[in-house]
Amino acid sequence: MKSPFVIPFVGLKLGLHEFEFDIDKSFFESLPYSLIEDGRLSAFLELEKKETMLIANLEIVGYIFTTCDRCTEPLSQEIEGEFTLYYTFGKEESEDENLIILAPESYQIDISQPLYELISLSMPAKLVHEEGECNEEMVALLAKYQQPLTNSKPDQDDIDPRWSALKNLN
Repeated sequence: MKSPFVIPFVGLKLGLHEFEFDIDKSFFESLPYSLIEDGRLSAFLELEKKETMLIANLEIVGYIFTTCDRCTEPLSQEIEGEFTLYYTFGKEESEDENLIILAPESYQIDISQPLYELISLSMPAKLVHEEGECNEEMVALLAKYQQPLTNSKPDQDDIDPRWSALKNLN
């Protein structure tokens, strides 16, 4: 079965071409090692075909469904992001992560991996509910077992004498 995320560019005329994709659970299931299990997103691709290269402007908007890092309850996280990829032809390797070198005989591009990377990079570092929306029982349990942070300095007696000797070097 042909993937909807594979675009044959050989038949496209020079100029701008627009594509729209729906991303759901099946998209994430089709990717090996996906850390995201489910989502409802729309992806937009503006592909500019030139004589010697392709310029792909990707944009995603929607939601992923995951669990809250704080209370482990289900969470719907809004995702928005965009980036540009450049495809060119050749045999050398590219050091630039935004430049993809295609073999001269290539006739299509697969944008599923770049879309997944864009979604992953657009996620916040911490996936948590808005303030007050977490499971109160879990938050209370966390507070019970969490160590309080202290800003007190260690006593002079607690300092290793080898390090104390370094103070006298000035």
